[in-house]
Amino acid sequence: MLKELIELIAKALVDHPEQVEVSELEGEQTSVIELRVAKEDLGKVIGKQGRTARAMRTILSAASTKIRKRAVLEIIE
Repeated sequence: MLKELIELIAKALVDHPEQVEVSELEGEQTSVIELRVAKEDLGKVIGKQGRTARAMRTILSAASTKIRKRAVLEIIE
C-alpha cells in the first residue's frame, strides 16, 4: 500500500513516469521505500530546498501511522 502511494505521487511529478522505480524492504516494525527516478527528474522529486521530498515523507508517515508501522523514504540517485 505504501509503495503504491509513493509510486503514484512520483509518477505525477516527473516528466518520465515510465522510469520511476519503487522498491520496498519490509521489516517487522519498519519499511524502507526506495525511490529511483530518471536523472533529469531528480530535482522535481526533491523540490526547492527539499520541500517536495519532505512533503512526500510527511504523507508517507501519516499513511504508515494508520497501519501502525514505521516507513522511511529514500530517494536514490
